[in-house]
Amino acid sequence: MNEQNRAGGGLPTTIGEYLAQLRAALHDADPAMVQDALYDAEEYLRSELAAQPGRSEAEVIADVAGSYGAPEEVAEIYRETEITVNRALRTPSASVRPIARVVPAQVAPGGAAAAAAAGGDAPPTDRVPPPHRSALARFFGVALEPRTYGALFYMLLSLATGIFFFTWVITGLSMSLGLIVLIIGIPMTVLFFGSVRGLALLEGRLIEALLGERMPRRPRYADRSRSWLQRIGDMFTDGRTWLTMLYFMLMLPLGIIYFTIAVTLLTVALVFIWAPVASMFALGAPSLYFESELVVLPLWATPALAVLGVVILFCTMHLARFIGHLHGQMAKHLLVRL
Repeated sequence: MNEQNRAGGGLPTTIGEYLAQLRAALHDADPAMVQDALYDAEEYLRSELAAQPGRSEAEVIADVAGSYGAPEEVAEIYRETEITVNRALRTPSASVRPIARVVPAQVAPGGAAAAAAAGGDAPPTDRVPPPHRSALARFFGVALEPRTYGALFYMLLSLATGIFFFTWVITGLSMSLGLIVLIIGIPMTVLFFGSVRGLALLEGRLIEALLGERMPRRPRYADRSRSWLQRIGDMFTDGRTWLTMLYFMLMLPLGIIYFTIAVTLLTVALVFIWAPVASMFALGAPSLYFESELVVLPLWATPALAVLGVVILFCTMHLARFIGHLHGQMAKHLLVRL
């Protein structure tokens, strides 16, 4: 517990106040990280409250503040952890070299729970900023970035996931509305809405792994002190549930577009690149179909066709990165809502 909380009485007295202060301390942080931090804090505080029956929330929070940390301390730990994880996951670059000077490690406040959240950070090292790269180096350097291939794979996979998500939502809504008048319709509707939340987490993990966009790793906390009818009502009134279903329905047209773009451009690029090799083994001169007419190409044109294919291939990689970034932002706005 920091000195300000001890002297000024700034420590919250209820779990709701604690979460509100933690949310305020993380107001400028990534929404996905904020959701994870709120889930961890609420789960820990409510488990401590349940383990100490007969004690008020203020007493429990005062006891655990020394081990878990005050809201400002927990927020700072999560910020440092996010930086450390991003640095560890970032692909090392030959142009970014660590130098000998090491920044002294900062001891994270809080106790065992906070240290577990921090994950044992290693002291950060200063890095030499990468030199300025030419436009040509930036254009061809996209082939060395793993996120490029992740975005391409996501575009190819999006057709299958789009069909599945769209079918799941339409089928689930149709059966829920059709059977709502029967007793069996109520549990089926609850299971469907719960599955939507689970699929949202799964899609978030896929987006984070392939597109590099930070997504929630934990669901929204379900207050176990509320009755099951109240929790079911919360599921129906939560706007993010409906936004998630909207995202799943949009995935079908987007998946068709992504798949078509990726397959078409990759096919054209590879065919053009293969043209010189194919002309060496062809019985006649290489040819292409243009506006339903067969156009015979001279042999000297095949190297130029191969160069054009390389340009198309790298343009496709840049386009995939751009589409992956836009899709990640759309997914964050629809799937993450605090």
